[in-house]
Amino acid sequence: MDPDLAELLDGIGPRLRRIRQDRGLTLDDLASATGLSVSTLSRLESGKRRPTLDLLIPLARMHRMALDHLIGAPPTGDPRAHLTPHRTEPRTGNPSVIVPLTAYPGRLQVFKQILGAGRTPPALVSHPGHAWFHVLSGTVRLLLGDRTLLLHPGDTADFDTAEPHWFGPGGASAEILHLYGPHGDRPAAGQ
Repeated sequence: MDPDLAELLDGIGPRLRRIRQDRGLTLDDLASATGLSVSTLSRLESGKRRPTLDLLIPLARMHRMALDHLIGAPPTGDPRAHLTPHRTEPRTGNPSVIVPLTAYPGRLQVFKQILGAGRTPPALVSHPGHAWFHVLSGTVRLLLGDRTLLLHPGDTADFDTAEPHWFGPGGASAEILHLYGPHGDRPAAGQ
């Protein structure tokens, strides 16, 4: 076997473990979400089971990652980013389209998000992390604790997501550049 290919294959298991752990998932969580057994996932992560497409595709879907990013495939020489938009219909009833701009699991996640008009939020949410977003177009309504803010193109919001919050369009729709640090990471000031 080609030594480069052998090295790539040997690195897949530890990479899958790192991705799962970075996302705070247990093997049980991953097994429930993918339909793969805990034993299979454990053997795959430890290198005792050879990665195959029927195992890797459910993991790529679960992690919302391109297969080549999931396994750490070497670059093809094509510098273009192949962005995959995702439609969401959150429980608040506000549809949106999210375009992940970062594909590797990590601490700071970057998205372009188009917020569609919908109902007002039934309740504020809170969760660990830190959010930062910049309004590109439209008006964004941000509920943060007991405050309501209307943000316009060029405005930026920066807040701890442990504080009860909700944001959505302040009118028909809005477009934002959204950074989220699930572990409290935030963009550096002044950059």
